Amino acid sequence: MANTHLLSWLLLLVEGFATLAFALSGLLQAARKQLDAVGVCVVAGLAAFGGGTLRDVLLDRRPFVWVAHPEWLWGLLLLCVLAMAFLRVRHFAPTEQAMQWPDALGLGLFTATGTQLALAQDLPALVAVLMGVITATFGGVLRDIVCNEIPTALRDHRPYAVCAFVGSWVLVLCTHYGVAAEIALLVGAGTAAGLRTLALLTDFTLPRWS
Repeated sequence: MANTHLLSWLLLLVEGFATLAFALSGLLQAARKQLDAVGVCVVAGLAAFGGGTLRDVLLDRRPFVWVAHPEWLWGLLLLCVLAMAFLRVRHFAPTEQAMQWPDALGLGLFTATGTQLALAQDLPALVAVLMGVITATFGGVLRDIVCNEIPTALRDHRPYAVCAFVGSWVLVLCTHYGVAAEIALLVGAGTAAGLRTLALLTDFTLPRWS
């Protein structure tokens, strides 16, 4: 019972950090596009909650995480207001590169929560992996579509969804070989986020259509 409670608490904590990271990436993307205050909040919200909401729909989890924790919505609005004020006061020009770092963190964290929640429902390993990838990428896809861009997951030749795919499999294998669920969650998240960060730092790209 204690382990179950610890895992539930850790999942919620990781989900919270993932939501914050993707909200920040959405906020920076909206600022790059010079959207108004409503646009900034909408794009940040889509990035933050899009992947988790689709995951909850597919796994038939109710209520959705942002419905169960409305304080996250207030936190999102507060983040948007403070960030917009900070960017203007500091005359900070948001760049695509600045958006990539919180996006990489959110990718890893959402990969882990999506995979772990699918495994908790005794779904097959491949389904759990795909659930992790969907959770990690769908918020970013919505963010980019609303901002009239081809989604990063599709146009960025540096590994993106592949990082989530590998991180999900690491989590699944850790669970299969008896690693504690809490440790497996962190290892899976770290693998996906670490691979994406490494790809950004080295500018490693996948083969492209020519």
